[in-house]
Amino acid sequence: MDIISQIKQKVIVSVQAMPSEPLYKEECMAAMMQSVVKGGAAALRVAGVRDVVNAKKLFKIPVIGITKPEVIPPNWREIVYITPTIKDAKDLIQAGADIVALDGTSRPRGENNLRQIIKFIKINKRLVMADVSTLSEGIAARLLGADIISTTLSGYTLESPENTTSPDFELLKGLVDTLDCPVVLEGRIWEPQQVDRAFEIGAHSVVIGSAITRPQLITKRFVNREKKA
Repeated sequence: MDIISQIKQKVIVSVQAMPSEPLYKEECMAAMMQSVVKGGAAALRVAGVRDVVNAKKLFKIPVIGITKPEVIPPNWREIVYITPTIKDAKDLIQAGADIVALDGTSRPRGENNLRQIIKFIKINKRLVMADVSTLSEGIAARLLGADIISTTLSGYTLESPENTTSPDFELLKGLVDTLDCPVVLEGRIWEPQQVDRAFEIGAHSVVIGSAITRPQLITKRFVNREKKA
């Protein structure tokens, strides 16, 4: 079965932590991956060469790889920081990533433009997942050859409305209605009902991260609710 078919109508789990967080330790990330796969994750989205290598070593499911800086800069809404260069893509490919995810937004870039990075990934026979924040970005990334478009960056760029609470179902619908490729919902998914709604709209897959793998954020939701009460 090809990778696109393997993840159709499935939940993908993003297993990531920043170097400053306790769970960033290699053994912790590996244990987290094992836990979510045991729970039924159809694929993994992980950050960095170390975790891509370990995911491929441990499992026979698709692995989506990204790179990002050890410290997210304060102007993160304005810059490209997810797999920003050909070198980043090359590192992920060599580590074994089946899908390379990258920033597919219209924001300014450094040494490589989006067309160049997508071309490099496809020459190396890997699938490209473009993380976008708007419908126009999704269309542009698809025209450049991206195989999968994801709503990952909606609410996290200056070009998209800031949103800290709910998935961008409106963007998902626009992408599904417009594009001829798989569209993935990612971002701010906290309830099983939101997964159901995504598939009803036409999402190919759903990526869930914080609600499963970020205990500090899960805890904060309960604590903040307690304060409001």
